[in-house]
Amino acid sequence: MRVGLLLSAAVAVVAATVLVGGVLVKVVTDQEAVQAQGVMNLSCDAAIGPTRPGDAVTASTQANGLTGEQRQTVSLIVSVGKQRSLSPRAWQVAIQAGMTESGLRNLNHGDADSLGIFQMRPSMGWGSVAQLQDPVYEINKFYDVLLAVPGWDQQRPGTSAQAVERSAFPDRYHRWEQMAAYLVENVGQVTNVTGCGQSVGLALPGNPAAAGAIQFALAQLGKPYLWGGTGPNSFDCSGLMLRAYQAGGITLDRVAADQYKDGAMLPVRAAQAGDLLFWAYDPANPVTIHHVAMYLGNGKMVEAQQDGVPVHVRPVSFDESELVPQAVRPGV
Repeated sequence: MRVGLLLSAAVAVVAATVLVGGVLVKVVTDQEAVQAQGVMNLSCDAAIGPTRPGDAVTASTQANGLTGEQRQTVSLIVSVGKQRSLSPRAWQVAIQAGMTESGLRNLNHGDADSLGIFQMRPSMGWGSVAQLQDPVYEINKFYDVLLAVPGWDQQRPGTSAQAVERSAFPDRYHRWEQMAAYLVENVGQVTNVTGCGQSVGLALPGNPAAAGAIQFALAQLGKPYLWGGTGPNSFDCSGLMLRAYQAGGITLDRVAADQYKDGAMLPVRAAQAGDLLFWAYDPANPVTIHHVAMYLGNGKMVEAQQDGVPVHVRPVSFDESELVPQAVRPGV
């Protein structure tokens, strides 16, 4: 029995050594490639989100039928979105909402006291009558409310439009999804809004600290979990990430929910070695994040999981329960 244990331990050490070497070689190679080309393309899903393109002929026909006033409203929605550095996903939501509520016209009337492009109501605190006839104010106000919607960029744009407008007819915003995507591509000059091609302004730099962070994390394999532990002899989940990236030259916040804010977000399915993965009781609400781990690539991750379980490497599925749909690239 003792011999078996010794052999198992030896195999584990060899496996860990192979894993460390393989991961680090790949990370370093990836970083060299990124440095050579300057940037690494980001999957469009992170910046735009899922959409259903439908019939391209129908979309172009609808868009080409817009009046000059309607196209001017679309251009202003895109322009304000770009000025605020919002993703094309936000523009699409606003276009669908505006088309549904007013036909993309700055109306001076509507149901009850509703006004403007998005039929906002002064009596409901959206702004004064004068403000709700000012297209720039209206569009900014729409974006302000949209950005406060949890997970707004991870669902159909019509669903996010409904979350802002709170209509009694929630499904009606989906009608204009095809046309809105077409307008984002053509007015906003975004390539392949419904696919996963390269899009204007949607490039994410590589993470030069990943190799050092991975090397540190894997060197802690076998050390015990301790809630609140930040090393050197024991760690909790965020404590391990804190020290790992500290070794790579990047300072993270202390707890997992705050570490979610410590870098660039990307779709979890596009995660690369060194990126952080998060678990939450409600994956659409970052406030409920309770765990963080480091992705190693090839469906593996390293974590300090819980009491009684030492720091270890395990397989990870992007379909796991409670996995947050965004990964984070620290320092980017």
